[in-house]
Amino acid sequence: MSLREEYALLSDEELAARFRGGEKRVSFTMIVERYQKRIYYSARKLVGGDHDEADEIAQETFVKVYEALESFRGDAKLYTWIYRIMMNAVIYKSRRKKVRKHVGLEEVEQTLETGDHSPHESIERREMTALIEEAIETVPPKQREVFLLRFYDEMPYEEMSLVLGTSVGGLKANYFHAVKKIAEYVQRKGNVNLEALQKAG
Repeated sequence: MSLREEYALLSDEELAARFRGGEKRVSFTMIVERYQKRIYYSARKLVGGDHDEADEIAQETFVKVYEALESFRGDAKLYTWIYRIMMNAVIYKSRRKKVRKHVGLEEVEQTLETGDHSPHESIERREMTALIEEAIETVPPKQREVFLLRFYDEMPYEEMSLVLGTSVGGLKANYFHAVKKIAEYVQRKGNVNLEALQKAG
């Protein structure tokens, strides 16, 4: 049996252990071959089918996996851990591009994306976008993560539960509290209708 064939039979945990033990090249190669396509297609789904962007995200993901694999201790499944790294890359790119998708905050979406607006309304829309971005940063990390997955990626709670290792009920609670805090922040800073902002998905 060749070395490659031997490593192909190892579990994820064994590959990670071999990597930490110094056998980095072959262990990492097997991990990439095992999960590269799944990560690429997951990323592509999250970025609306854009091949180039998904490919870039997949490459960035495995660079970060290589850099961080030394510290992986198996608290989550290896694929779940890699998926989180990919997801963070998607969120970062989405936030940087200020891409907005349906988030359950229907009034905000309409305010930001409705067709024709006067110059004054356009300014107000940009200010609202900046205010929401600012408000997101004030939310506790766990709530912020859940909010962003709904806000940017429209990830179902069931899928989110598998990725984050949290119950669906807990995720919905985190999302509700995040929306409430963001809405209150926006109302306080921008005098916006609180009830409209609190319509969570």
